[in-house]
Amino acid sequence: MVGLLGPNGAGKTTTMRLITGYLSADSGEIKIEGIPVDEDHIEARKKIGYLPENAPLYHEMETVEFIKYIGKLRSIEQQFLSSRIDEVIETCGLANVAGRMIGELSKGYRQRVGLAAAMIHKPQILILDEPTSGLDPNQIFEIRELIKNIGRERTVMLSTHIMQEAEATCGRVLIINSGELAAQGTISEILKRGKSKIEYTVSIRAKREDIENALQNLIGFHLSSWINDSSEARQRFALATDDGSERSEEIFSWAVKQGFTLSELTHNTLSLEEVFRELTQG
Repeated sequence: MVGLLGPNGAGKTTTMRLITGYLSADSGEIKIEGIPVDEDHIEARKKIGYLPENAPLYHEMETVEFIKYIGKLRSIEQQFLSSRIDEVIETCGLANVAGRMIGELSKGYRQRVGLAAAMIHKPQILILDEPTSGLDPNQIFEIRELIKNIGRERTVMLSTHIMQEAEATCGRVLIINSGELAAQGTISEILKRGKSKIEYTVSIRAKREDIENALQNLIGFHLSSWINDSSEARQRFALATDDGSERSEEIFSWAVKQGFTLSELTHNTLSLEEVFRELTQG
C-alpha cells in the first residue's frame, strides 16, 4: 500500500493521470511492469485499475449489470466473466445490492461499485484517487478496511491529503508539494524527517519563576509552552531543542544541577500531520 500525499493542488491527481496514461508527460518516462506508458498505453492500462475521485458510474444501471458492462469493455472472455463478477461482488461486499440501481445506493456503496469495476480485470496495480472523499465516518472505516484487504493481494496506490488516511492504510508514502517530490519512505522514515522540532514534556516540582530563571542555564533549548494542568507546586512545560537533536540527558542533568525534582521527562513524537506541514509549508 503506497500513499501519495500532498496538499490540495500539489499534483496528486495529475500524477495519477500520468501513471494511468490519461495524460502525456512533457518529459521523463513512466513504466508499468517494464511497459512505457506513453509508447504502449493500451498494454500498460491492462495492468492498472483506476478509480478517480468521482467514480464514473451509470446511476440508471443495476450494480451487477454495470460491473458486467465494464468487464465486457475490458475484453474479459465470456466464459470467465460471470465468475469474475461474482469474485469482485464478494470482495467488495456488494451481494446485498447487486440487483439495485446504482443511483439508489449510498455514496459508500457507490464507492464499492467503483472499486469492483476497477478490479474486474484483475489488475496488478490499483490506483485510487481520494477514495474516502465525501464519506461519513462509518463509511470511511469500511472503505479503509476494504482497501487494506485488497492491498494484501496487489499493489495499491491511493492519493489523499488526510494524514489519518495514510497512517491507517499505507506502509509507504510519497509526499509531493507543488509538483515535486518532497519525501518518500515508510511512515516511520517520514516521521524521522521532522527533526527540526524535537520536543519534550517536562514536569518539575518548583515555582514557575524559579524554572524560568534556571532555563537561562539550559543552552540549546527553548521553552515552547507552559502546559495548562500545572499547579503552584508543580509545573509542566514543553521544551524544544534548537538544533533538532536528541538531548534528553542534558535536561535530566540540568534539573539535577538546579536541585529540581524531575517527575516527568517525555519525548514528544511528531505526528505525520506535523511532519507533512513542515515539508509542504515554505
